[in-house]
Amino acid sequence: MSHGKTHYVCLPCRASYKQSYGRERERRCPRCARAMIHAGSAFAAPKRRDTDAWRALSVVLNAGIGFHKSCCGGPGWRPRTLREVKARTAYARRTGEPVARALLRYEV
Repeated sequence: MSHGKTHYVCLPCRASYKQSYGRERERRCPRCARAMIHAGSAFAAPKRRDTDAWRALSVVLNAGIGFHKSCCGGPGWRPRTLREVKARTAYARRTGEPVARALLRYEV
């Protein structure tokens, strides 16, 4: 059974590529040849020049959070700015909640 296409992200290049899904091989960036991160089928890349959004995205993806569809609601809320990321990581430090879970909180 073939799977649909999903997004893979190269954070250093600030680029997203839609490719067929498969765990069996590592995806490489066509621009820099570094390994790409699987972001999910519901991912929408920020503009390349929006460095703040890409830095926030880097924290989210490196925390293991993806943008996968969950039924009809999409992936749910994700932080888009460094201010939102910093507020949630401070909340995680303050409360002891795992950072990955704190990053998914709409309000802190």
